[in-house]
Amino acid sequence: MSLSSQPAASEFFSATIRTATPLLLAALGEVVVERAGVINIGLEGVVLAGSFGALIGATHGGVLSAYVVAALCGLATAALFALFVLWTSADQIITGTAITLLALGLTGTLYRAIYGATGALLTLSTEQPLPIPGLSRIPWLGAALFAQPPVTYLAYALIPIVWWWMYRTHAGLALRAVGESPQAAAAAGVRPRRVRLLALMFGGVLGGIAGGMLVVAQAGTFAEGMSSGRGFVAIAIVVLGRWHPVGVAIAALVFGAASALQFLLQALGLALPYQLFLALPYLLTLAGLAGLAGRVLAPAALARPDEELA
Repeated sequence: MSLSSQPAASEFFSATIRTATPLLLAALGEVVVERAGVINIGLEGVVLAGSFGALIGATHGGVLSAYVVAALCGLATAALFALFVLWTSADQIITGTAITLLALGLTGTLYRAIYGATGALLTLSTEQPLPIPGLSRIPWLGAALFAQPPVTYLAYALIPIVWWWMYRTHAGLALRAVGESPQAAAAAGVRPRRVRLLALMFGGVLGGIAGGMLVVAQAGTFAEGMSSGRGFVAIAIVVLGRWHPVGVAIAALVFGAASALQFLLQALGLALPYQLFLALPYLLTLAGLAGLAGRVLAPAALARPDEELA
């Protein structure tokens, strides 16, 4: 690769990390949730609620306020899902779909009610990159990996932390036990409902932060439905990553690279419809899921109603 292509390659790598980070945050939360035996289809609604929360927080405060409110909105949305799934034993798929539709309608209504017709012109100050001295000057990958907003470094740190907690602690063992056999876990003194509730809360916080990143670190504004299916993609990433934090990180990067590829191909001047580039990440995800069908094993108790676990 020639020196003249270095800016294009660097931008491609930067776009990959930028696109992958919110997906990684949402998927790391979801992998903990699914390891506890719950599939939160409402993750799309969690991300969208986090985006709207970031708008409210950024309007009345700063970047930190935006992320705090985003996390709280994600937490509240996940708590609503948990209320129906864990205490009324509602179907997880139907409840998650309803939560997503509720978030879509509620955020859109509140957005128009609070910001009115001029809401579309609303712009916010975005979170600025924080280059790491020395590392950010590494050729090709330095700017992409080490000149990112602080929330990206948080995502980096969470990968080994979640892995260590899940596979090297008693709490992580209890989580995985609940996801495989809640009855056996209960017989060993673990409280499955409590474990699932805490897992959902963790997933809600990370999903909310992921949505907040879309507003604060990327777009600098809010648009109705701006999550654009990222919650569903994050769920697919968990499957592609085989319910393992490291696998999830790799799958998020692959999806991020597929999304960033559209910018690189357009920069190369290829005379192809842009819709093909936009569809590429989703086609890749579908192909990956189809290729893994029947070859990966989900947690044994995944999506089983709580009433079956008593």
